[in-house]
Amino acid sequence: MGKIKIEAGDFKKGSGSKFVSLGGLNEFHMMTNEAGWTGYKVKKYRIDDVEEVDEASEENVKRLGGTVGWGVAGAVILGPVGLLAGLIAGGRGKNVTFVCKFKDGTKMLGTTSSKTFTKIMAARF
Repeated sequence: MGKIKIEAGDFKKGSGSKFVSLGGLNEFHMMTNEAGWTGYKVKKYRIDDVEEVDEASEENVKRLGGTVGWGVAGAVILGPVGLLAGLIAGGRGKNVTFVCKFKDGTKMLGTTSSKTFTKIMAARF
C-alpha cells in the first residue's frame, strides 16, 4: 500500500489517499471531498478505471488539468522551488509527482514514492 498526497484535482487535498497493490488487486482508494459519518468518503478505482497516468510535467499538467488551479499547482510543484527542494532532499528517497485521469472524468495531481509510482505503472502495463 502506497500513500498518495493529493496536490490538486477532484479529490480531498493532502494525505489520506492510497494505491493498494496486493496480489492481483490494484486499486486507488481516493478520499473525496464528501464527509460521511466516519470522516471523508473513499472512492475506489480499479486500475482498469484509469484513462491516463503519467509523471507530471508542465505540459501534461496543463493538458490534463485545463484549469488555472492546475496550472498554478503544476508551476508550484515543478518550478524552481520544487527543483531546489529535490536537490536538498538528495539521497533521502525520491518522490514522484504525477497526473492521473480516471474514465469517469475525475483527475488528480498527486505525489507518491517512486516505489509506489513504479507499482502503478507496472499494473497499467
